[in-house]
Amino acid sequence: MIKVLKLQKAVYAILLGIVALIAAQVMSSNKIAGSGIVLGASGLLLILGAFLFLYPIIFAKKADKDGKSVELKPVSAEPLESEEVH
Repeated sequence: MIKVLKLQKAVYAILLGIVALIAAQVMSSNKIAGSGIVLGASGLLLILGAFLFLYPIIFAKKADKDGKSVELKPVSAEPLESEEVH
């Protein structure tokens, strides 16, 4: 069982990035100085949100029902022979 993904920070970063993008577009259309800085901040927030979405997936550790980590390496190099049922 893979641990529950906590994506709340990623959602906040994406939402702040979208709000900053809208603010940058409004500032640009009204010819207000500093719209480029707000646009850059929007890009950084969107990239940060994307990384926060991927982080738990990439670095997830597999755990059993008790929460203990599971060894993912095989015990032996040769596959185990299963008993045939007649």
